[in-house]
Amino acid sequence: MPDYEEFTSEDFDTRLIDVEYSAEDSENEVNLRPQTLDEYIGQAKVKENLRIYINAAKFRGDSLDHTLLYGPPGLGKTTLSQIIANEMNTSIRITSGPAIEKPGDLAALLTNLNEGDVLFIDEIHRLPRTVEEILYPAMEDFSLDIIIGKGPAARSIRMPLKHFTLIGATTRAGQLTTPLRDRFGVLMRLELYTHEELATIVTRSSDILGIKISKSGAEEIAKRSRGTPRIANRLLKRVRDFAQIMGDGEITKEIADYALKQLEIDELGLDGTDRKMLTTIIKFYDGGPVGLETLAATVGEESVTLEDVYEPYLMQIGFLNRTPRGRCVTKAAYEHLKMSMPDRQTKNGIFSESGEN
Repeated sequence: MPDYEEFTSEDFDTRLIDVEYSAEDSENEVNLRPQTLDEYIGQAKVKENLRIYINAAKFRGDSLDHTLLYGPPGLGKTTLSQIIANEMNTSIRITSGPAIEKPGDLAALLTNLNEGDVLFIDEIHRLPRTVEEILYPAMEDFSLDIIIGKGPAARSIRMPLKHFTLIGATTRAGQLTTPLRDRFGVLMRLELYTHEELATIVTRSSDILGIKISKSGAEEIAKRSRGTPRIANRLLKRVRDFAQIMGDGEITKEIADYALKQLEIDELGLDGTDRKMLTTIIKFYDGGPVGLETLAATVGEESVTLEDVYEPYLMQIGFLNRTPRGRCVTKAAYEHLKMSMPDRQTKNGIFSESGEN
């Protein structure tokens, strides 16, 4: 086992298994994105329902109802929005919530849309409240309320808009205000991918990139990708480097295993940051409970980073529990790290046999 105490916070500024979009993902990104529902892998229920909604809208000669896509980052919400535009034979305008700073920015986007166009707003939960209020009549009545003048002479003018489809994407559906969420006619949650689905995605991406890969090699990358296509494609590119320099260019199970070990990504997709967080709780706080702020200070990360980036996956695989008193490491995490659980934790009932609190 590596000596995790050797790591510092600077070592984790850039993570291969970070689910957020990075400049690294821009390489061949357009080519890797599927263009139709038939090419889109995974999310079977979402695809099935979406195909019906799209065909029904086309049958009526109408635009698709406003759609909200939510779920963990890196699962294909942006890709799915582009597929919707392609299937509806319309254009798409892409922006994000933080980029729309004032009502005028949104008004400029809306007035430049053509009939049936798709407006995609990523991180829609981060829209400023003043901008969000302008969006309400645009979504419901396809009109824009504009205030002209100031003071007693001010008057409101309602400007008609062409029918469009708003697609909002968010990783935090709970942070959307109720008035905004209720104006979406279609709500779809994207789930984490299975290893089989990710292996299919890796194989497809390797074909597009011209990389030779064996079935076992694709499966090895898939099972360490944390259920996320974005991570799978990123790891594929890095394993390719090892295959080209240390092998004959083909990604085999052996090459993939060696490369990912060199990148310190274990068989469950944990990297040095994840392991450091777990071992810190174990070594310094006897496995927990420990408060988030205390843990963040010890690890050398911002508390919001731990909560939003690191904790979700550790909780999904049952390695970390959140309790009213703080974070606790589970029995499964001890076993994975090959560390002994203190008798105190076994006796006082912090952990059950299932590792649950």
